[in-house]
Amino acid sequence: MKKIDAIKYFGSVNKLAESLNITKSAISQWPSKVPRGRACEIQILTKGKLKAD
Repeated sequence: MKKIDAIKYFGSVNKLAESLNITKSAISQWPSKVPRGRACEIQILTKGKLKAD
């Protein structure tokens, strides 16, 4: 999953960070592709609307 898609889904970096209980700076350190573990968490949070690759 692409980082930009996750940010768009949640509405902002702040909201994505809050949903994952992490900081905005942690998200800013991700490459363009969401790290696998976080992508799996996001897939669960979005009930499959965003898929971990």
